[in-house]
Amino acid sequence: MAEIKNYTLNFGPQHPAAHGVLRLVLELDGEVIQRADPHIGLLHRATEKLAEQKTYIQSLPYMDRLDYVSMMANEHAYCLAIEKMMGIEVPIRAQYIRVMFAEITRLLNHLLWLGCHGLDCGAMNILIYCFREREDLFDLYEAVSGARMHAAYFRPGGVYRDLPDVMPQYKVSKIRNAKAIAQLNENRQGSMLDFIDDFCARFPKNVDDYETLLTDNRIWKQRTVGIGVVTPERALNLGFTGAMLRGSGIAWDLRKTQPYDVYDKLDFDIPIGTNGDTYDRYVVRVEEMRQSNRIIQQCSAWLRANPGPVITDNHKVAPPSRVDMKSNMEELIHHFKLFTEGFHVPEGEAYAAVEHPKGEFGIYMVSDGANKPYRLKIRAPGFAHLAALDEMGRGHMIADAVAIIGTMDIVFGEIDR
Repeated sequence: MAEIKNYTLNFGPQHPAAHGVLRLVLELDGEVIQRADPHIGLLHRATEKLAEQKTYIQSLPYMDRLDYVSMMANEHAYCLAIEKMMGIEVPIRAQYIRVMFAEITRLLNHLLWLGCHGLDCGAMNILIYCFREREDLFDLYEAVSGARMHAAYFRPGGVYRDLPDVMPQYKVSKIRNAKAIAQLNENRQGSMLDFIDDFCARFPKNVDDYETLLTDNRIWKQRTVGIGVVTPERALNLGFTGAMLRGSGIAWDLRKTQPYDVYDKLDFDIPIGTNGDTYDRYVVRVEEMRQSNRIIQQCSAWLRANPGPVITDNHKVAPPSRVDMKSNMEELIHHFKLFTEGFHVPEGEAYAAVEHPKGEFGIYMVSDGANKPYRLKIRAPGFAHLAALDEMGRGHMIADAVAIIGTMDIVFGEIDR
């Protein structure tokens, strides 16, 4: 009898199963994966090379487009790297605003991950519920920056502007009558912080609903328990960070181990898993949403009680106020110089990392004293995770490959860069 050879299958690139532009070459024995070879680079946008041709401020919006689900988290690391090199002191109010929006961004990320991961494994309704909450969070992005996704809100030295005193409201239209609009605008009557507090009060109940749908669901557990198991030692050796590392039982979180901005002033816990499988990583991320909600509430309470500046008063880095520009020619010159030539960063190098929703997101920057980086290197968390797909997928079925890709929470904007 002739020997049956393994055959090769192209998995992707396609949405949604391969999460966009992943081309996965699977070597199969029947339906069992013997080898998985991820091919990347189909989305390559040369962000790191582009940064060498742009001023420091011009490169900031490119950060939003890396992991386009965690926009402000990317900006955060970029700004921290510049501040490290220039020795800029960030006002305390700006630090609280940054941390609050970093956690709002974590919720945005985890809600999309949960909805899509559920959909990947056959749970349909979870996507609709997660997107319902994301709409409120996008409204916060829009209110503070003018954009629902690519905010470009963080700045070296602080944030673009303070929180608005009013929230945008829905208006009567052909498809919504006055009664429906009044209901939609019910929690938008006050300031942004009022809207945030209202959201945070509702959100734990929403997370309970997600868990009711999935956590003890027999089909969900069959699809995730024991799938893609990674031991603590292998997780470390493979360069895992974030929930992928904590799911294997290692309590490593940069917000606790290497705190930045005001994380050391806040009270929150770091959830960890025990088995290092797809189910554990699900449980860890769901608990992270609850902890992020706690952090947002603490930041909101502090911001209510403590007004103050939200960006550095160093006008070589941050623009002067419009009032100052109109009355002082020197300030007007600073403004024009900042937006045409940009600012010069002293010679040197720096690495700044944040606890991004997907893991450790780092920016390594080299300056030769010019107004543009000499070199910019991005440490994307998803790159290391995707590299482990072969090891995590061996011996599993094709359907399990979908669950494993989902548990990694990969976005190709940052992986391909």
